[in-house]
Amino acid sequence: MAARKEIDGSASVPAFYGKELRYRREQAGLTLQQAVDGSFYGASYLSEIERATRRMPADLAQHMDRRLNTDGFFERRCEDVRNAKQDAHAEYFAPIAESEKRAETIEEWANALIPGLLQTEDYARAVIHSTHPLDLPHQVDFKIRSRVERAELFDDPKKPEYWVIMHESLLRGSLLPPALMAEQLDRITELAAHRRIVPQILPWNAATQPFMQLSLKFLDFADKPPLMYTEGPYHGQTFDDPTAVRQYHKAYDRLRAAALSPEASLAQIETTAEDYRNAAH
Repeated sequence: MAARKEIDGSASVPAFYGKELRYRREQAGLTLQQAVDGSFYGASYLSEIERATRRMPADLAQHMDRRLNTDGFFERRCEDVRNAKQDAHAEYFAPIAESEKRAETIEEWANALIPGLLQTEDYARAVIHSTHPLDLPHQVDFKIRSRVERAELFDDPKKPEYWVIMHESLLRGSLLPPALMAEQLDRITELAAHRRIVPQILPWNAATQPFMQLSLKFLDFADKPPLMYTEGPYHGQTFDDPTAVRQYHKAYDRLRAAALSPEASLAQIETTAEDYRNAAH
């Protein structure tokens, strides 16, 4: 049996919350499974909340207050935890950033920018300067660190399975000088070479006009229904309705069918990176 991992409640607001939750649950003599009985959540879900790797939904907080006789404590405090976890990301994106860590499969259609999970620090900095030009240097650095930390999920050799379709125009973006853009494309080819991602390029002349203003991200999980997320520069929307998710995924499948094969796409990315290096010299 794996050793029980202690929780450092001083590490963060979510860690303090999770430690208190574990303490109250164990004080009540309940196992994780007993604590969630009667709710829509599993024992592993509650365990992740206790270890501060997942946020507490309001309905589960209400359930735990009833099970533990805590007089609404966890429901009142779950909003504080939610806000603490959202410091690094926009409010509308924070739940998706958390969900990425637990996804079995992530699929993206990138219409305007190289996806955040694939961005180098220089590319991320250019995006932030463009969309939030008044951010102070320490704010920009914090956002970049948070974006880099998101990409640590690729350190796991097995999951998530990550597919991305990028419009060809993203390879010729003007956000960065040639040398730095070459490094950005090298980052993508490196991840592909290590079999952590499967990139595909959608050619300029593909019939994609209806989707040029709409990014798509799909997340599939082992223990809950899939999600679909789309966003613009200053807003985002998550869909969990199965009918809507299926409809959008059919559109994604059509984009994938129109894209170059993974092998041809990777060759184009590598060739474009070499063009940037030649231009830099």
